[in-house]
Amino acid sequence: MSKISFVATGDSLITRRLPGQDEDFRRLAELIGQAQVRFTNLETVIRRSEGFPSAQSGGTWTSAPPEVLEDLRAYGFNLVNWATNHTLDYSYGGLEATARYLQEYGFIAAGAGADLAEASEPKYVECSGGRVALIAATASFHESWMAGAQRYDMVGRPGINPLRHRTIYRISAEKMENLKAIAAVSRINAARELSVKNGFQTPDEEGVFRFGQHVFTLATPDEPEGEYTSPDPRDLKRMFRMIDEAKRQSDVVLISLHAHEFKGGDNDLPADFLRQFARACIDRGAHAFLGHGPHLVRGIEIYKNRPIFYSLGNFIFQSDTVTHLPSDYYEKYGLGPEHTTSDALDARSHGDTRGYAANPKIWTSIVPVWEMENGELTALTLYPISLGFGLPRYLRGWPKLTDDVTVLEHINRLSAEFGTRFEIRDGRAHWIPAGR
Repeated sequence: MSKISFVATGDSLITRRLPGQDEDFRRLAELIGQAQVRFTNLETVIRRSEGFPSAQSGGTWTSAPPEVLEDLRAYGFNLVNWATNHTLDYSYGGLEATARYLQEYGFIAAGAGADLAEASEPKYVECSGGRVALIAATASFHESWMAGAQRYDMVGRPGINPLRHRTIYRISAEKMENLKAIAAVSRINAARELSVKNGFQTPDEEGVFRFGQHVFTLATPDEPEGEYTSPDPRDLKRMFRMIDEAKRQSDVVLISLHAHEFKGGDNDLPADFLRQFARACIDRGAHAFLGHGPHLVRGIEIYKNRPIFYSLGNFIFQSDTVTHLPSDYYEKYGLGPEHTTSDALDARSHGDTRGYAANPKIWTSIVPVWEMENGELTALTLYPISLGFGLPRYLRGWPKLTDDVTVLEHINRLSAEFGTRFEIRDGRAHWIPAGR
């Protein structure tokens, strides 16, 4: 395998057309275009009027006209994940439309499909330096959005490639007794108990107590009180099969995961199951892990000399310029049919004074550029970008390279936990290999 170069960006939540190919655009497009593999995460439904709003959305019902794919292509991207918490915002009609337009505009896209087999399978990009596979999934989704497996006697279900996770809360014996007493009085488990009795659900394993939807067990000296998450073994097994397949069919295997989950109330820190999953994929033979979802950057781990990006943050972020929203969204904020999209967006952000609009971390991010040779990382450089914090919502959200290294310093601090170091010079962050 020859040396292969990569660029990866985080969420491209694009909802409007590029206003023009100015100097800011040209500088970014030139940077992206230097790499052989050019990845972004597509976090919107591509449609004209196809589909109807799902009863459940990823937060905002997002959609954009197919022409925005022309703008993503102009930036230079050739590879996308389209498994996110927004993939089915417009139900199966929106899913099918997105698939059709992605193919029409020539993107290689992984992570969703007509059934679980298609949603899970690797997709391949042919490069001068070798063949690269992408396996994509999301950990943030409504359960009804999971793709279903096809049987010999039943068709599968369209949807996303899911990575479920299990959460267990470990508590003291005293707290466990109190919890059981509350459950007995409130009868919070009555419906489940009846389902188990009638054979519709299976009993919990010994030592586990379920309180409503939450699972508790006793803390131990090795595992003290707290929240513990781990990847669902069923999904991990399927992902491993796909990695095994991709290893035999390509030189490099990329794993892309869209996940909002965090650890201990701190959105800067990836949840335990994300760390376990990323490392398990590398152990199985993947060459890089591309995380995105929380709309801000997280630390970078170099594990077995292969990069794990726990979150690449935003690349394009335009959730505030969707043009239409379903009635469900208005009702959430006590608004009626006389109100407009702007009214709903103002209600959500309190006039840009709370939420994403008021958080500067959301509006700075990175574009990492790296090289691999014979499956090993040889170079990694981070370029800072700004998305226009403080601008009116109809202007902010487009990326541009910046000289502000604040986000690079932030990533350096977050990456120290994983033993990863960067030298910041010339407005960029350069990876320092271990031992140097």
